[in-house]
Amino acid sequence: MTNSPEFPATPSAPPVSFRTVDLRGKGLTLAGLRAAVPRAQEQTVADAEQKVLDIIADVRRRGYAALADFAQRFDGVDQDHPRVPAEALARALAELDPAVRKALEESISRARRFADSQRPRNIDVELGDGAVVSQNWVPVARVGLYVPGGLAVYPSSVIMNVVPALAAGVASIALASPPQKDFGGLPHPTILAAAALLGIEEVYAIGGAQAIAAFAYGVDATAAGAALEPVDVVTGPGNIFVATAKRLVKGVVGIDSEAGTTEIAILADSTARPALVAADLISQAEHDPRAASVLITDSEALAAAVRTELNSQAAATRHSERVREALSGPQSGVVLVDDLEQGVAACDAYAAEHLEIMTADAAGVAARIRNAGAIFVGDYSPVSLGDYCAGSNHVLPTSGTAAFSSGLNVTTFLRAIQVINYTREALHEVSGHIVSLAGAEDLPAHGDAVTVRFGSPA
Repeated sequence: MTNSPEFPATPSAPPVSFRTVDLRGKGLTLAGLRAAVPRAQEQTVADAEQKVLDIIADVRRRGYAALADFAQRFDGVDQDHPRVPAEALARALAELDPAVRKALEESISRARRFADSQRPRNIDVELGDGAVVSQNWVPVARVGLYVPGGLAVYPSSVIMNVVPALAAGVASIALASPPQKDFGGLPHPTILAAAALLGIEEVYAIGGAQAIAAFAYGVDATAAGAALEPVDVVTGPGNIFVATAKRLVKGVVGIDSEAGTTEIAILADSTARPALVAADLISQAEHDPRAASVLITDSEALAAAVRTELNSQAAATRHSERVREALSGPQSGVVLVDDLEQGVAACDAYAAEHLEIMTADAAGVAARIRNAGAIFVGDYSPVSLGDYCAGSNHVLPTSGTAAFSSGLNVTTFLRAIQVINYTREALHEVSGHIVSLAGAEDLPAHGDAVTVRFGSPA
């Protein structure tokens, strides 16, 4: 296949080493499929966990002093207190590029329409005369929202975190993003502008695992400034250290999911357009050298054409070195399958953060997928659309956790509280059953707690 005219090859650029995992002719179990699909090396996770444990312990012990040390060590900035002044938020919004502001406003509008429709309704169920059980959805009191920095700027993540929290009715919202040396130790001004656009006033220049620790455990006030109160739920994407920190504080606080380094899988057959497949794989590889880009296909011809496109497009893109490193890593590659049936099984085993379907009858194939953070159907629903303006949320589970967790949504910030309201007569109707079950479980006091209400001795 010739190079696409939109992405001319650069002869001096090193080729992409996009490995192949051949599953054809192998009747693998689910466990076998999970072991076979490309993944980042596990040792990286183990190394990150000990480092994150040390960071969490230090933040809990030394508070703002620890945060200041981490800001100096990781971000190269001196910091007395990480709270972003109100005037900095206002200035960032006033100086925002009008075109970027317009794009953010459109993204906010679409995200709000989708989020406002997600809130579940309260229910009342009458199980008998005077026997009512209700389920009420109640927002958590306070949330901590993390917006990554590092290799890119993510005002879109401000939207994705804040909009569903507001739709849920959360009253107290704090946002953290890494301090930037180039911007006087504050987060990137576009992130600050997005926060101001959404009315978020409590913003902190804190990055990485230390931000997650500060949200989970809180930080006491010092002479430099006010306390950072602990939150009930922490959400937001980040690198492996952020994802690991969220896993380690889960139970102290709620989390959305382990939204770590980005990943994309594309299920494609011979009808797919190689240039589009390659462009979408590169779009996620652009995020981080550890980003995962996986093509699952039953067509060797397509796989070969995509490899050609990857080399030409990767050579032409701005972040070429980063893209080539991600595409050449153990977490990326082509998975060859016998047919779409095995392809669907491989997709469910991989449980991608982002899964694109580029096949004949893409909608029908998409309906068969059980495990994915978000599914993008057909040629005109690329992951980039979901990153910015689809209306969906781009904070999604990674590293296979989409098999049991969901992307960020309104219910992330809600709790379902059950309310039981029985009259005397309604309780009496089931009292005998309660006594019988209490006896069967050798918990007679449970039964006594019912019979005492009707004149029997406890």
